[in-house]
Amino acid sequence: MKKINVLLATILSLCVVSCGLSSNKTNSRAIEVETPLRPAGQESVLGLVTPKLETVRVGFIGLGMRGPDAVKRFTYIPGTKVVALCDIEKDRVENTQKYLVEAQLPKAAEYYGTEDAWKALCERDDIDLVYIATDWKNHTPMALYAMEHGKHVAIEVPAAHTMEEIWALINTSERTRKHCMMLENCCYDFFELTTLNMAQHGLFGDILHVEGSYIHNLEDFWPYYHNNWRLDFNRKVRGDIYATHGLGPACQLLDIHRGDRIKTLVSMDTKAVTGPKLWKKYVNEDIDDFQNGDMTMTMMRTENGKTILIDHNVMTPRPYSRMYQLSGTKGFANKYPIEQYLFRPEALNTDEVPNHEDLNAHRPVSEELKKELMEQYKDPIVKELEQMAKKVGGHGGMDFMMDYRLVYCLRNGLPLDMDVYDLAEWCCIAPLSKLSLENGSAPVMVPDFTRGEWNKIKGYRHAFVEE
Repeated sequence: MKKINVLLATILSLCVVSCGLSSNKTNSRAIEVETPLRPAGQESVLGLVTPKLETVRVGFIGLGMRGPDAVKRFTYIPGTKVVALCDIEKDRVENTQKYLVEAQLPKAAEYYGTEDAWKALCERDDIDLVYIATDWKNHTPMALYAMEHGKHVAIEVPAAHTMEEIWALINTSERTRKHCMMLENCCYDFFELTTLNMAQHGLFGDILHVEGSYIHNLEDFWPYYHNNWRLDFNRKVRGDIYATHGLGPACQLLDIHRGDRIKTLVSMDTKAVTGPKLWKKYVNEDIDDFQNGDMTMTMMRTENGKTILIDHNVMTPRPYSRMYQLSGTKGFANKYPIEQYLFRPEALNTDEVPNHEDLNAHRPVSEELKKELMEQYKDPIVKELEQMAKKVGGHGGMDFMMDYRLVYCLRNGLPLDMDVYDLAEWCCIAPLSKLSLENGSAPVMVPDFTRGEWNKIKGYRHAFVEE
C-alpha cells in the first residue's frame, strides 16, 4: 500500500508539472519574450527633455489619407514652419501645397517620384521634426533614419509591428536622445481627457479594469488605401494589428510605465470570413490563407493586478466604437455607445433592506449632472484649446490638440505627452497577440520596455510650463 501511495503521489506531481499548475500565482506555461539588455553607454529616455525650439521646423512624409490634413493643422499652430513635403506621388505633394498658400505661408520644398525620396528630406539640416504618415510598413524604417540624422519623429499609428522594430525604435531614441512619439490622437478626445482628469482627482477610486477597442467597419474605405496596402496587411498578419486607439487612453488611466506595467496578455480570434471575400472583390483572387480574423480580443493583466480588454474588428457591420470604459472602486465611465458616468452613492440608508428591483444605484448620473461634472473637471488642455480645436478640426478637434501639444512640449523643453515606451507598449499587442493566437491562445509575458524603470515615475501627468 505504501508503494502504491508513493506511486500515486509521483503521478500526481508529474500531472501538476505537465499541466503547468503551480502553487504560486505565476503561470509557468506563459511564453516569455526576450528583453534585450540596454546597450552600453545608452540611457533611458523616461521624462526626456531636449533643448527648447523657438520654431519647430517640420518635414512631412506621406500625403495620402492623413498627411495633408496634418499639414493644414500645422498652419494654425504658432511657432512652426513647414519646411518640406514628401510623397511618392507628385500630385499629392503639389495638392498639399495649397494649405500653405491659403495660410499665406511660403511653399515647402518638394520630394517625390521614388521610394527613397524621403531620405533626402530627413538629411536636411533645417528640419527639427519629421512627421510620418505613410503606410504602416514604412513607419519604423523612416523613423529610424530620421533619428539617425538628428531629427525628432512623430509617427502615425501603428508605429511598429514587430518586436524587432519596437526595440530598434527604443534603442535609437535612447542613443540619439531624440523624441520618438506615436501620433495616438484618441488620447486627446474631449471625453477621454476630461475622464482622465477626473481619475487623477480620485473620482473613480482605484481603477481596476479598463476596456478599449477599434470597432470600425472599413467597407467604404478599402479601395482608397494606396495599392491596397491595408487589406494586404490584414491578409498576411494575424492578431490585433491596430490596438493603439483603444489601448492608449486605457494605459494612461492605469499609469502604465509610470507606476504599473502590462505583464501578461492572452488573445483569441474568430475565423476569417469577411477578409477572403474582400480579397476576391478587390484583387479578384480566391484565397484560403487570409490571416486576420473578423474579430480579435486581447486581455491583459498588469503588475499591480489591474486588467485591460481590447477588441479589434474592421470587417463586420457594427457601430463605430473605441469603447473607452473604466471600472473603479468608486465609479464607472463609458464613452460608447453613449457617454455616461456612474458613482458609488456617498451614503446608504442602512436601516432599510435594499430593494433588488430598485436600480437607482445602478444607473448613470443624469445628463445635467454629467455636463456639470465634465465642466468642473475639464482638462486644462481642453480648456485652452477646445474652441480652436473644434474650428480647425481633425476627428472633431483631437488631432489638432495632439499636434499642438507636441509643438508646445518641443518649444518649451518639456517631456512629451507620449514617449517611445508608450509607443512600445501600445504597439507590442500586434506581435504578442499573434504569438498567443499561434500557440492556442497561450498567455504571453509582455517585456518591460523601460528595462526596470516602470515604477520610477509615479502617475501619468501632462507637462506644463510653470508660471
